[in-house]
Amino acid sequence: MTGKWRPSLGFVIGGALTGTLVLSLIGLVALRYLGPEIGFRQAAVVLAILIAIITAVPGWLLVRLLVRPIYELESYAKGQEAGQNPPAPQHFGTKEIDATARGVITMAEALRDRETTIRAYTDHVTHELKTPVSAIRAATELLEDNPNLSSEDRVLVAQIDGARRQLELQLSALRNAAQARETRYLGHCTLEDLAEDLHAQNPKMAIKITGGDTALPIAPEGLHIVLTQLLGNAQEHGADKVTLVADRNYVLVEDNGQGVSKGNASRIFEPFFTTKRDSGGTGMGLSVARNILQAHRGDLHLEPNPNGARFKITFGG
Repeated sequence: MTGKWRPSLGFVIGGALTGTLVLSLIGLVALRYLGPEIGFRQAAVVLAILIAIITAVPGWLLVRLLVRPIYELESYAKGQEAGQNPPAPQHFGTKEIDATARGVITMAEALRDRETTIRAYTDHVTHELKTPVSAIRAATELLEDNPNLSSEDRVLVAQIDGARRQLELQLSALRNAAQARETRYLGHCTLEDLAEDLHAQNPKMAIKITGGDTALPIAPEGLHIVLTQLLGNAQEHGADKVTLVADRNYVLVEDNGQGVSKGNASRIFEPFFTTKRDSGGTGMGLSVARNILQAHRGDLHLEPNPNGARFKITFGG
């Protein structure tokens, strides 16, 4: 984008309308005087050709100053959404479109750089910790094979190995969280599309679905990950009944389990926060689910519920 002078949107549209009006009036006047000389039919044909030629000029300007910049910006936005990293458009017509385009491009580049930084940091951390974690695994295996190891030492080795497994789980969860920010599940689905899999994965849980034929703006794979996480959490907290209610822009997930305590309610979406760390919990499940929804202009909220937990999945529309 260059810093050259650009007309305002009002000037372009107003000039085009004014030019069209003036040209029509000139045509009427010319027809009145030219008709008696060469005949009204021939005069009308000549004037129509001239008006079409002259009108093509403001038409070309409208295409160049309005239509083409809008299409280029739309193409750029779609390319960014698809992760193709397209080059920024170079042609913008009016001041308003130029300002809007600059804002869109700056925002898209900032978001792309932020996601790249997160991915690079995640890859760096997991790569750097992979070697020491592998060394800890090898060391614990050698120590466990030592027949002269005392019972107290074996307990200590088991604790070290448990810490190693927890570290591996956290690294895997960190990679999954970063991937959830980038993966897009574009499409539509209904709860009925997922009902069979959800029942099969949770045979001990009664799942009631309302609004199962409501179209939701996310592909089945994405919603399946979110619901699997919520149903798994419900089962871990003692729930044996879950109700799913779908509307056009949201899904309510309500269970009859222990619910979420007031002290933990404000922290459950924080990465690595978990009340099940001793049993292998990583604290990344709800964070990953929220990242997936936010990548689709949605979100995940915990709502007050006197009996069990209630989560609301919202969509941007």
